[in-house]
Amino acid sequence: MSVDELVRENHEPKQIRLGPVGWVRWGWRTLTSMKTALILLFLLALGSIPGSLIPQRGVEPDKVALIYQQSPSLAEWYERFQLFEVFTSVWFAAVYLLLFASLVGCIIPRTTTYLRELRRKPPAAPKNLSRLPHSDSFDGDLTTEEAARRLRKLRFRVVTGDGWVAAEKGYLRETGNLFFHIALLGILLAVGFGSLYGYRGNVLVVEGDGFANTVAAYDRFIPGSRVSAESLQPFSFELSDFKVTYQVAGDKKGQELDYSAFLKVHDEPGAPGRDYELKVNEPLEVDGTQTYLLGHGYAPIFKVTDGKGQVAYEGAVACLIDQKATLTSSCAVKVPDAQPSQLGFLLRFLPTSVPLTDGTYASAFPAELQPQVQLIGGYAGDLGMRSGKPQSVYEIIPSELKDKIVPVVRGSFSAKPISVGGSVELPGGAGKLEFTGVKEWITLQTAYDPGRVPALVAAAVAVIAIALSLTIRRRRVWVRVKEGRVDVGGLTRTEGSAAGFTEEFADIVKALSAGEQDVR
Repeated sequence: MSVDELVRENHEPKQIRLGPVGWVRWGWRTLTSMKTALILLFLLALGSIPGSLIPQRGVEPDKVALIYQQSPSLAEWYERFQLFEVFTSVWFAAVYLLLFASLVGCIIPRTTTYLRELRRKPPAAPKNLSRLPHSDSFDGDLTTEEAARRLRKLRFRVVTGDGWVAAEKGYLRETGNLFFHIALLGILLAVGFGSLYGYRGNVLVVEGDGFANTVAAYDRFIPGSRVSAESLQPFSFELSDFKVTYQVAGDKKGQELDYSAFLKVHDEPGAPGRDYELKVNEPLEVDGTQTYLLGHGYAPIFKVTDGKGQVAYEGAVACLIDQKATLTSSCAVKVPDAQPSQLGFLLRFLPTSVPLTDGTYASAFPAELQPQVQLIGGYAGDLGMRSGKPQSVYEIIPSELKDKIVPVVRGSFSAKPISVGGSVELPGGAGKLEFTGVKEWITLQTAYDPGRVPALVAAAVAVIAIALSLTIRRRRVWVRVKEGRVDVGGLTRTEGSAAGFTEEFADIVKALSAGEQDVR
């Protein structure tokens, strides 16, 4: 090998290969760094935004259904990215678990360092205290024992030596910092515990109907992995009445002012009923299970007579709200028992119906002042209701059954509406549809979360801990006594707090020189 080749070999940088273990260590150090934890916390907060802006299937299923009805393509994209179920989505859970691991990795070394700091004594006094950021001196006969005693009364941790005293306090700053991280971990643990052992469900209840807290009674039920049907608290209630008030004048005419559901609650089977007024943000609570009032709408009452003159259907039908401002709603009535063929109706409910100049009709106010319904379409044929396949209660014609259904009535928004007590005869003697009255429905969310109280406690601890971490300063004070001369020096171990320590240091010098103890 030539000299040039030898020099080149010795000076060329060698590539370092980490290997499997090295990559694992690098990944763990990156994950548990403070920078990564802050990024994950930011991503968790960022990921919560769509959960607040986009209706969630577990909270507002009616609004999710409305998006599917009005913007199917948009709803498909929302579904693809799990935006209707943000807080149970795969990507949100991934960020959550990574943040959990990052916090654990941060807490373990911080705890070790904190315990080491608690056992460490304040360092000995420097020889020249005048070089410290804060220093002063005075003449007196102060002894090291007396100086140590006075500093202990000022809640300093004190160490004495030959002619010097070292004191330090402000350890609660590190305590607050550590407990803040532990509290964040506690919040994540509480949320995870609540997800495992808690449940929530949604149900729509019409006036006059009841609800029992069983899995079968829910329209949508989301249990934790550790929840069984026997875990549910056995309470029930009936919806006796529902009342709502609206703004009747001004720019905000029609805006809801307040609404309440009046329930007859049975805390357990066989227990006497108790009256309860359920309001927004004032949930019904039974054995830790909370029932929230979410929304409301109308449920017109219809009576359907089939082609053989028999009453095939009679009851209230919950309508899907199309326009929140006026509560204009869409209804679907399915009659599987009609003879000689099944019947289906699409209707439009107008709480306060008024005619418009273009010949159509609209609702002018959300309250039930002039209730009418418009028959948008009537259908006869096989609705597929006996096939065993689930169907939407807001649709009449599944796409695969369009060829088996015959439209018998084709209406529009200009069709003459039907008032309470009115009816429509179907052509060809297919039957009759009667509009007999109006009820209201409410949507409820029932939630049991055993991690709710621990999460609240952890959040309170986090607030107190971060307050301690931000307000308390770590500071050190040294005293040297020699031949009637007392030198005092001090410094802070917290960046940006030197200015605040100036006044405190002056009070410490005053207390040492005069025996006073009025230190902030």
